[in-house]
Amino acid sequence: MSAQHIHILYIDDEIHNLNAFKASFRRIYTVQTAESADDAYKLLEDHEFHIIISDQRMPRMTGIEFFESILAKYPEPIRILLTGYADINAVIDAINKGQVYKYFSKPWNDEELRHNIEKAYEVYALRKENRELTEKLLDVNEKLEFLLRQKLIS
Repeated sequence: MSAQHIHILYIDDEIHNLNAFKASFRRIYTVQTAESADDAYKLLEDHEFHIIISDQRMPRMTGIEFFESILAKYPEPIRILLTGYADINAVIDAINKGQVYKYFSKPWNDEELRHNIEKAYEVYALRKENRELTEKLLDVNEKLEFLLRQKLIS
């Protein structure tokens, strides 16, 4: 899959960060941005995202709280947390509660972030392939059990 087919949602209450992210990555990826968790929820309902990147410190809801809130309904996207503050407890919570794949400090390094977006997409694609193979395996297993029962009956 080409990079352009990687769909990213970036949430940040600071518009200049959203604009900087779009300027850096919109030619490489399909990028949607949201200024709040509420805006992000609306986008999640209408679009499929492979990677969700969120700022940690936002009004009303932190990035970790946002990730935690979408985990049950949208478990597939890979989550990346950005923060301008070196808060070790936020990092620990991000990993434990929000199942965050990576954590980056602001301002981010474009090349490092791009590399990690590619790696995050590989994880997304492998998990998806794993789910699909598991479904096929269960289906084949059911058919084999059915054939075995037929053989035992006859």
